[in-house]
Amino acid sequence: MSEHDYVLKNGTVIDGSGGAPQRADVAIAGGQISAVGQNLGTSKQEIDATGCIVTPGFVDIHCHYDGQATWDQDMLPSSVHGVTTAVMGNCGVGFAPVRPHDHARLIRLMEGVEDIPGAALAEGIKWRWETFSEYLEAVDRMPHTIDLGLLVPHDPLRLYVMGDRAEDVEEATEADVEAMRALLVSSLDAGALGFSTGRSDNHRTADGRATPASEATGRELEGLGRAFAGRGKGVLSAVSDFDMDRGPKHFDREFDLLEGMAVAAGRPLSLSTLQRDVEPEQYRRIFDRIEKANAKGIAMRAQVAPRGIGVIIGLEATFHPFIGYPSYKAISHLPLAERARAMKNPELRQKMLAEKSEQLAGDGSSVPPLVDRLIEAIDMVSMRLFRLGDPPNYEPRREDSLFAESMQKNIPPLAVVYDALIEEDGKQLLYFPIFNYMSSDLRAVEEMLQRPDALVALSDGGAHVGTVCDASFPSYLLTHWARDRASGKLSIEAAIHKLTGANASYLGLNDRGLLLPGKKADVNVIDHANLRLHKPKLVADLPAGGKRFLQGASGYRATFVSGQPILLDDTLTGKRPGRVARG
Repeated sequence: MSEHDYVLKNGTVIDGSGGAPQRADVAIAGGQISAVGQNLGTSKQEIDATGCIVTPGFVDIHCHYDGQATWDQDMLPSSVHGVTTAVMGNCGVGFAPVRPHDHARLIRLMEGVEDIPGAALAEGIKWRWETFSEYLEAVDRMPHTIDLGLLVPHDPLRLYVMGDRAEDVEEATEADVEAMRALLVSSLDAGALGFSTGRSDNHRTADGRATPASEATGRELEGLGRAFAGRGKGVLSAVSDFDMDRGPKHFDREFDLLEGMAVAAGRPLSLSTLQRDVEPEQYRRIFDRIEKANAKGIAMRAQVAPRGIGVIIGLEATFHPFIGYPSYKAISHLPLAERARAMKNPELRQKMLAEKSEQLAGDGSSVPPLVDRLIEAIDMVSMRLFRLGDPPNYEPRREDSLFAESMQKNIPPLAVVYDALIEEDGKQLLYFPIFNYMSSDLRAVEEMLQRPDALVALSDGGAHVGTVCDASFPSYLLTHWARDRASGKLSIEAAIHKLTGANASYLGLNDRGLLLPGKKADVNVIDHANLRLHKPKLVADLPAGGKRFLQGASGYRATFVSGQPILLDDTLTGKRPGRVARG
């Protein structure tokens, strides 16, 4: 027998297909899986996987590392949660193609839509590209811990072709559509995995403007879809509110536009799907239309999250309920500990609790109107506000809410929120699940995860850096849904399939996602019984001193990318074999 580079011995192999676990060894040689089974021969190095599961590396299909990937090699936080392939360019936003005079426009767009500090993007991005293929090459030249896949985002494409008319959300002409299609074709030829568009009214630029492609017509979407015709590869993705602010009757009209794009492309389309309080049955309507589309031969999937989609609230986070209060604004410049100390003063506390928040949203502001509405309804919001805890609890009970605490103490909910925020010298974090938590539990998520047409996604890795840290979704799926939850559990083989084989197959990345000889050696060794999520921490490690939440985990014995160990015992090794995963 030839010698392998590594043999992972005595583990429980879960191969990513959804099949039953098996006791087996896994051998790696030349960047590929060389053998799976028993008595595999000699190796240069062995890793004892006794008591661990051995899985394919995780494929995260919904990230926003578009800027970070141009200056950062470690790709935190995804790289410490078993992710070996991360796909960016989602929601229609990104940084290519771009004309030199539009750099600031795309930064304002990303800052507003994805809550990434504009100063960090302006300092970190070096703009060594104009076309999408040049951007792809720039990303590929920098070594990374993990592989990165790229979608072509609609907004930069539109700005590149239409300029000011795109920013003014004007309708595209036939010539505009043809020019965009030609650029999309060349990007797909260069290795883009697909195309993404964003149609959410909650997405705004840092200037408070609508995103350039938010009102694109069906004619434009279908024209872009035709870039895929006859290719036999590539995917489409979309995020939309389905015009819920215009009434339920507009739902089908919006869905028809997106379905028309999928028909024109002849390629799979995935839709970001979640439960919204203002229209709690909408996610079921989306699944109903997806099911009908698949029955007609139109390949569609839903991208779903494994927990509530919400925000982390704290004095150092992007948002907290007092951010618009005059008395808070007067001390907001102080260092955190001094700010918390000032807020403990009984006189300031009494004064602030008697004030009202100034308006944060509106013309020229990237803050969505939802924020002002949440502050105004803080008593109701407190029913879904919880201390995050350590380890963090993402399915807390009603009785653990700050509202329940206010009832027990017989004081106003706002006062309880105030007092909680200044705990731990101002470092206390509160969790507010906005979506997927209407019933004060994850029943809606359970329903979505059980569907065969659902893809586990929406981690937004690299985005909303001051309000969320959902790049930990893979670790949460494995702990909460495949181990700890009392009901509605996923089998471990089903959970691994959703993180690996299912997502890789959707993207058409058939070289990964399964532990089979000849496949790419992207592999995890996980102590599943002891896997644990850490509490998020705010760190100032972005360019220009920008802050972001990072969240680690314990239990990842090893993560391999292309046969090289990028992580051992929860710690990055410094190896960076990651490349661009080309379509």
